[in-house]
Amino acid sequence: MYFAALLARTEDGWEASDTELLDNVETLSDLADLAREASPEDDTVLVLIEQEDAWFGVVRIDGEEDPRIYVSDAAAAARSSYGEILLTDELLGRDPGDDDVADLDSLDLDGTEDGDDEDDEDDEDGNAEAGAASADAVPHGPLGDPGILDDLGIGEKELKLLSTDALTEIAESLGASETLETVR
Repeated sequence: MYFAALLARTEDGWEASDTELLDNVETLSDLADLAREASPEDDTVLVLIEQEDAWFGVVRIDGEEDPRIYVSDAAAAARSSYGEILLTDELLGRDPGDDDVADLDSLDLDGTEDGDDEDDEDDEDGNAEAGAASADAVPHGPLGDPGILDDLGIGEKELKLLSTDALTEIAESLGASETLETVR
């Protein structure tokens, strides 16, 4: 079970709205656009996402700046559609398009596609190793900007210690727990 909400900081405090991310969002850019729409004054908007007891993520959008991201468990998030939105190549430390390059590198396009069986066995082993390496590219544990909420009263250490019901704890620290509960 997933929960996703937008918390927009206004001069009157935090305003919350829930969102069906899968209906509206396919990329981080889509998510940032959705968040910016929630705050016409270019105020801070937090996108809070959690999958029950598995992981949570915070995306922070400040006006037109690039989104800042924190994910509590990248490996768990990588196994979910919401997590895939947050785990960008940049966040994972990969060059965009690395997957395509790895796929092309694994192909034997030297004109001897009907080569002998020994070479085919080597290629199969190489492909298995490449697949394992790409699966290991998503680290277990937190990933992203642990200082994402520093100026809002939640330091890196506190953020990394959050686990179950993390979004409620974040909202409490921001003074927005009642606001978040209205959309939960």
